[in-house]
Amino acid sequence: MPRSCDIARETLLRRGIWLSSAVLIWNVIEGVVALSAGIAANSVALISFGIDASIEILSALVVVWRLRSELHHDDASRVGHLEARAAPVTGVLLLLLALYICIDGGRRLFGLGGEAEASHVGILLTCLSLLVMPMIGWAKLKTAARLNSATMRADGFQTVACAWLSFATLAGLVLNALLGWSWADPLAAFTIVPLAVREGLEAWRTGHNFAEQ
Repeated sequence: MPRSCDIARETLLRRGIWLSSAVLIWNVIEGVVALSAGIAANSVALISFGIDASIEILSALVVVWRLRSELHHDDASRVGHLEARAAPVTGVLLLLLALYICIDGGRRLFGLGGEAEASHVGILLTCLSLLVMPMIGWAKLKTAARLNSATMRADGFQTVACAWLSFATLAGLVLNALLGWSWADPLAAFTIVPLAVREGLEAWRTGHNFAEQ
């Protein structure tokens, strides 16, 4: 007969899978719209937003794989092995996003690549993301803490980062649309870099710590 703690953990695993799957579906839509609108408007903030959505899709797939693997295997010793394999992947994805923003955002700030145009589609998209992502992100972080999963924690911070990036991107798009401040567009993208680097490095270190245990 399964113990109550096993049943509780199984419930948390299923919740984590559901949350990551919901984000995956949302980000497929968000990524396509953001990249299309960003390319059309020559907006580094929107393109970064779309790339972030693409990274979140990959991260969500890693988390779903990691949680489903534990859910369908009774061997508790596999948990550390799964974390050691999955956590560094989510960390690297965050670091790649930060690198892209630094390169492309810096290029745009120095006047290379042209000025961003106003994007009403981008404004609507970031408003919707700002409503959806904070709630899902904090729910994922809470579930990750109870599961003691560094992989899901990194993924949860990606979702929270997406919410912050939504706010920053929205601010940049609105300033550009209303005041013609094209420099606000790449500057908005830079706000996500510190969080992405910090959480990316943390996920990388955590994965290696699990591997050494």
